[in-house]
Amino acid sequence: MISILILVTYDVSTQDAEGRKRLRKVAKECVNYGQRVQNSVFECILDASQLLLFKDKLVSLINEQEDSLRFYYLGNKYKTRVEHFGIKTSYEAEGLLII
Repeated sequence: MISILILVTYDVSTQDAEGRKRLRKVAKECVNYGQRVQNSVFECILDASQLLLFKDKLVSLINEQEDSLRFYYLGNKYKTRVEHFGIKTSYEAEGLLII
């Protein structure tokens, strides 16, 4: 199955306790599927079925009247589409993960 790079960004309202709880849940779900590259930005390499499940979970967690969720589809040739500058070092998305 072909995997593609998805960039997920979110902005969850934290004006009340319920919003802060939603923010934690969205962030936790994103950690399960990808690598945090900035506070509310994740890079995820997913196949089609993983993407559908992930997207469904995230959409069910947010309040569409107060929050924002975006998916950017960078495809399977993402190495030529991502450029990084600055202090936070890049990582090999499909490389070995040591915990």
